[in-house]
Amino acid sequence: MLKPLPIGVQTFPDLIESGFLYVDKTRWIYELVKVSKGVYFLSRPRRFGKSLLLSTLKAIFDGRQELFEGLWIAGSDYAWPVHPAIRIDFSLFRVEDAEEFKQKLAERLEEIAADQDVTLGAGDYQKKFRDLIRALADRGRVVILIDEYDKPIIDNIEHPEAAARIREVLKGFYTVIKGMDAYVRFVFLTGVSKFSKVGVFSGLNNLEDITLSPAFAALPGITEEEVQRFFRDYITDFAAQEGLTEEALLHEIKTWYDGFCFAAKGERVYNPFSLLLLFKQRRFANYWFETGTPTFLIKLLKTQGYDVRELESLRVSELTFSSYEIEDLRPVPLLWQTGYLTIKDYDPRSRLYRLSYPNYEVQNAFMHHLLDAFSSASNGLIGGYLWDLLEALQAQAWEEFFAALDVFFAGIPYDIQISQERYYQTVFYLIFKLMGLQIGSEVRTNRGRIDAVIEVDEGIFIFEFKLDGTAEAALEQIAARGYDEQYRQVEKHIYHIGVAFGTETRSIVEWQVVTRT
Repeated sequence: MLKPLPIGVQTFPDLIESGFLYVDKTRWIYELVKVSKGVYFLSRPRRFGKSLLLSTLKAIFDGRQELFEGLWIAGSDYAWPVHPAIRIDFSLFRVEDAEEFKQKLAERLEEIAADQDVTLGAGDYQKKFRDLIRALADRGRVVILIDEYDKPIIDNIEHPEAAARIREVLKGFYTVIKGMDAYVRFVFLTGVSKFSKVGVFSGLNNLEDITLSPAFAALPGITEEEVQRFFRDYITDFAAQEGLTEEALLHEIKTWYDGFCFAAKGERVYNPFSLLLLFKQRRFANYWFETGTPTFLIKLLKTQGYDVRELESLRVSELTFSSYEIEDLRPVPLLWQTGYLTIKDYDPRSRLYRLSYPNYEVQNAFMHHLLDAFSSASNGLIGGYLWDLLEALQAQAWEEFFAALDVFFAGIPYDIQISQERYYQTVFYLIFKLMGLQIGSEVRTNRGRIDAVIEVDEGIFIFEFKLDGTAEAALEQIAARGYDEQYRQVEKHIYHIGVAFGTETRSIVEWQVVTRT
């Protein structure tokens, strides 16, 4: 019998007592709790199991050994001492200014105190926090668990002045932890963003950031080995339903949902939210992406004129991962921290990381939303237009092909905020990359020109676009630069396609196709 999947279950005792499937992460958790003192921070994208991790930690410090029967930590030398715990989930706070935040924070501390049979005196949120820690310390050294530490800032990120004031409240809150160090046994903070230490955590100078630690790279998320061990029965049933071998199904699952990497030598992990919904619904879809469309990120890319073609392969230093500040928002750190980019490899000689999209789900969905933002086609119809393009291309129905292509340009505004050439290059690039993703074929593009190559059974199609130029000039460039040389040994027709686009009319003004055999 299949164990029920814990979709939406973020409380460890409920998960275990109700018999849900649990991917055992306690061997990593043991490394955190075995020491006599620990103050940790971990940044991961949304829906990666951070809340469940904190709930598991609380169950351990509550001494609930019976919940861990059969798990790795049960066979370890952990002694199960009981510690009073303070847990605060900032994702539950909805605030628009610092004063409201201070009030709600003080109210939450009062609630925790009441639950622990502690009475707090008068004072602001910092005094209440100090009093709570000191009172609980009479029962043992205190554990502090903070979930989504940055949520109040992120909720106000489009209002920098308000976000900066809220940041100062958080800074004061975390400074209390440092001041009460003698009373504290363990601190663990999670979040999506990773502000530099001169920001939120400037007062918490004993904090160990394990975000990029290889030892904890697979703490949240699900590894390849865990997929095959814990989901074996689901894999068997799903493969039989689809008429696939288990090997073929696992390859498809890996393509869609694997590929997240959070350290230079870290193990790659699957997105747990997407994986659980896949096995529940037994269909491939953009589960994780659709839980939170990155509207703000896409707006930032557009307003800053960022060349989105670079997102396929970026080389960055480690400073990129923590250069996130309210006063200086940059797309790449945000995209990395929110999970739209991940580590693909690391060069120890140059000490540079290569970033790219983690998997098909993220790349396909993110490009759809980018194309929706940059073109006139609505997101819900983009998939249909792309298939129209592909079918016309396969049939060499050129009139239909270019009519469908023009749909994406019809409503582009005249007052484009970034250079017209860059803007139109972006639209062309996204259209052709998405066509390739739709058919599982590589679409090669050269970042220095507006061109693309699509290879399908019907032939190899080499495109060159000219902005305010001629189709003939585009064809001449294909021939002069030998774009088709690497394909001449392939037994397929090769098509040279020159396209001229007019910025005044915002449409394709002419095109020519030459067939090479």
